[in-house]
Amino acid sequence: MAKAVRIHTAGGPENMVFEDVQVGAPGPGEVRIKQDFCGLNYIDVYHRTGLYPLELPSAIGLEAAGVVEAVGDGVTELAVGDRVAYAAPPVGAYATERLMPWHRLIKLPDTISNEVAAGMMLQGMTVEYLIRRTYPVQPGDTVLFQAAAGGVGLIACQWLKQIGATVIGTAGSPEKAALAKAHGCDHVILYGQEDVAKRVREITDGAGVPVVYDGVGAATVDGSLDSLRPRGLFVSFGNASGPIQNFNLGTLSAKGSLFMTRPTLMTYTASREDLVESSTALFEAYAKGLKIEINQRYALADVVQAHKDLEARKTTGSTLLVV
Repeated sequence: MAKAVRIHTAGGPENMVFEDVQVGAPGPGEVRIKQDFCGLNYIDVYHRTGLYPLELPSAIGLEAAGVVEAVGDGVTELAVGDRVAYAAPPVGAYATERLMPWHRLIKLPDTISNEVAAGMMLQGMTVEYLIRRTYPVQPGDTVLFQAAAGGVGLIACQWLKQIGATVIGTAGSPEKAALAKAHGCDHVILYGQEDVAKRVREITDGAGVPVVYDGVGAATVDGSLDSLRPRGLFVSFGNASGPIQNFNLGTLSAKGSLFMTRPTLMTYTASREDLVESSTALFEAYAKGLKIEINQRYALADVVQAHKDLEARKTTGSTLLVV
């Protein structure tokens, strides 16, 4: 019988239960996947805690890679035996087997293993939409990326260097700063020891940066806004330290007619066309040398410990749950 991680009530890591589930035959437009690896991402924490509410009880997880076992009626672009990966709803990636709508799946090229795919799809496509579509970074741009040693940050540093940008990153320790630098970050600011905005101004000769990418949230919003040049763009794409609340829009005018956006991967890959475009760009960056650092692996049954380590900032790069 298949097994999956489910939550019956929102809350801490211990609220996740590894239990037996029934996976039937695929319906029209669906495929059944035997999964090899599941990606661990901070959005899973938001679902588990109820910050992003789910109808309970619910499965959890948005990213995995595996092999197609069966296809339903109307599925013409995938066949039994194809290797596929995804980073999309419906939730339920933390499972040994599952059903998925075919149009949310990407067939993997021979050059990308299931393990690498499970560690790259959500974080990699997040970087893609941030730096190619939310604010299209150009050669010569200088950007600030908060939490540069995280999974998204390490991919972003490398991809931004491929574009030809100068990358200023933040990190919480000298070890994480060294990791970010090893992946292309030109300047790393230790946010617990330095004034981020002040250092950004020093690095940019007082000008500030045109864009800040911030997946941290409440703890970094002030430093991010103060690092922007007039009419700069604050891209808030995550809430690792908690959501930004009670924000006064007048702050944007007072700090230089700034722009602010709160994008999500799900919006930027909502259509099949956008999903394919995003994954294709990611695969092309990988072929040019983008490295996917899978620095932690846990058995799927050990998901509680994996979440504890993720929230305690003990992880870097990508983390996998091994089925």
